[in-house]
Amino acid sequence: MNYRHAYHAGNHADVLKHVVLARAIGHLARKDKPFRVIDAHAGIGLYSLASDEAGKTLEWRDGLGRLYDGAGGRLVLDDETAETLLSPWRDMVEAVNSRGQGLEWYPGSPELSVLLTRPDDRLVFNELHPEDHETLAGLYTREKRVRVTQTEATIAVKANLPPPERRGIVLIDPPFERRDDDVRALAMLQQGYKRFATGCFMLWYPVTGDGLSQRLVEAARQSGIARMLQVELMVRPAAMSGGLAGSGLIIVNPPWPLAEELPGLMPALSERLRQGGASWTVDWLAGE
Repeated sequence: MNYRHAYHAGNHADVLKHVVLARAIGHLARKDKPFRVIDAHAGIGLYSLASDEAGKTLEWRDGLGRLYDGAGGRLVLDDETAETLLSPWRDMVEAVNSRGQGLEWYPGSPELSVLLTRPDDRLVFNELHPEDHETLAGLYTREKRVRVTQTEATIAVKANLPPPERRGIVLIDPPFERRDDDVRALAMLQQGYKRFATGCFMLWYPVTGDGLSQRLVEAARQSGIARMLQVELMVRPAAMSGGLAGSGLIIVNPPWPLAEELPGLMPALSERLRQGGASWTVDWLAGE
């Protein structure tokens, strides 16, 4: 359990993941019926950009930092449609920062989910790391809609599906530190789908040039899951030992009209976050 997301909060991979998550939650919230958000690898929820961890890597400057100026003002994308699609995520970033005082905080997936959901919606945040779990639980002590757990992600997903609401999003966001994390992540996705076939699942993965992303995507394609979308953003070409060149999401049952709107966002977002030869993908792995 060496991985700590505080070193990476707000980087280009977080921007992709959280922009898509914000739009997906917003689409579910269009219906009156309540839903549940289950975050299997929740982290600490809210990240200080002034922390020692963030300061050691400064990864956020090539993600979040390319979309805001030094005073915390928006650096608007060139494409108006793309900027509109980005706005739910921007609103949440700005909700945790003070206007005119620069960027001090970055909202992780739990904080985004809390801010974007409604009084009747429910949230389950799971974090195994002892210190991070304690921080996460402390952040939401007074939030009655939230339940914080500390167990293996596979157990957390299984224990919470299907949700009583029969609607929801399950975020699977492993650190991919262990050699078999891709196998474990896909198994988590398949097992979760068997228990909650109508739910939206979002599996995040890194692209680092070691072949993991290709193996995971191909295995997902062959998994038998009926309706599955791939979204991937490369900020530079991947190379062995070249670090995080990009990331992607495998989305089961993406809420309408997420699949249709993402091609309107990705070109402008990839151009803004590029560190070399940028590229993007929005493609159905199965289904539509």
